[in-house]
Amino acid sequence: MKMAERKRVLVIGGSGYLGQHLLDGLATANSETPFDLAFTHHRPIPPPELIDAISPVLPFRVDVRTGEGFESISNTFGKPHVVVNCAALSVPRACEVDPVTTMATNLPTSLINWLSSFKDNNILLIHLSTDQVYEGSKSFYKEEDETAPVNISIIYGPQTLSPVSKSLPIQWIDSSLSRSEEIEFFHDEFRCPVYVKDVVNVILALTKKWISDGNQIKLILNVGGPDRLSRAQMAVAVADYRGYDLSLIKLVSAASINRGVVSPADISMDISRLIQALGINPISFKDGVRLTLESAS
Repeated sequence: MKMAERKRVLVIGGSGYLGQHLLDGLATANSETPFDLAFTHHRPIPPPELIDAISPVLPFRVDVRTGEGFESISNTFGKPHVVVNCAALSVPRACEVDPVTTMATNLPTSLINWLSSFKDNNILLIHLSTDQVYEGSKSFYKEEDETAPVNISIIYGPQTLSPVSKSLPIQWIDSSLSRSEEIEFFHDEFRCPVYVKDVVNVILALTKKWISDGNQIKLILNVGGPDRLSRAQMAVAVADYRGYDLSLIKLVSAASINRGVVSPADISMDISRLIQALGINPISFKDGVRLTLESAS
């Protein structure tokens, strides 16, 4: 019986929050689909905890703004079959202050130029964007709705193999309420927070579909959770699971806080196309909170 060709999968931004969870998912999926794995990072050295846990995996230091480092991937890893772009500057204030760097990072021109350099460029590119490409003036946006990029998305879940320094939403809410501190939460901004492992499952499903079908894919999908929630409702879900005093949660309007950047009021998303195309039903926020906090216990 002929063995299946090992597919080379490259994760851009593999040392970040989503990137690490994705590498873990790809490594686990190796039992059914053989993958050779590589990832890019911008740190002086790749995170050793990640290397140890995912091994074998090849790390490459790449500057996605200039493309420096991509040639090393060509020489060592070869042409990838699948590329997943998780790299981005996602702090709104930093993006506003330095739009040139932000555009060079978040608009993957250097990546596209590198992929286009291969004679056979039959490569699946999965580009991760933000739910906040939508303006935020209505509820349950569809993929074909007009976009007006503003801000960042809410992906939540367990900490990574090599802990990331950024604040994770569920863990931050849990830590704050556990100290019996009164905390203000917006009651009038709505999102569809998505569990990180659901995002990983979507990427895995797209990858396996492309490999098995052998056909080109051109698809835009909303990838969000099934619940339209305010930040206050998210905090209540954490408090309910832990048994914290709900009076610690103080409701405030988003308009009452000057965050230095515009933030859309409602960017809840219609995910029916995702469910129909891939048969994936993201878990509820309540279940995601439980899994997140159980993993930290």
